[in-house]
Amino acid sequence: MDSVELIGMISIVMAGVTVALGAPITAIGEGWAVSRGMAALAQQPDAAPTITRALFIGVAMIESSAIYCFVVSLILIFANPFWNHVAGLSGG
Repeated sequence: MDSVELIGMISIVMAGVTVALGAPITAIGEGWAVSRGMAALAQQPDAAPTITRALFIGVAMIESSAIYCFVVSLILIFANPFWNHVAGLSGG
């Protein structure tokens, strides 16, 4: 097996692992944050604007980690810097 093929195979597997771990963890985090936000709204309806604003900011930050996992997987598949480096070393 050529080193470029090995790097390609490992990159594709790691892209899958990145999405497989990143998506469910962030989904659990978002569900937990929303359930806590709804509980806070039920206990203090007068503070609804403040709680809602903080909830939206928190959910956006949680969702950004899922987007980062997706971007890393796309980089590993389509713009992998290791392929060019190894191909340059091997002369191919």
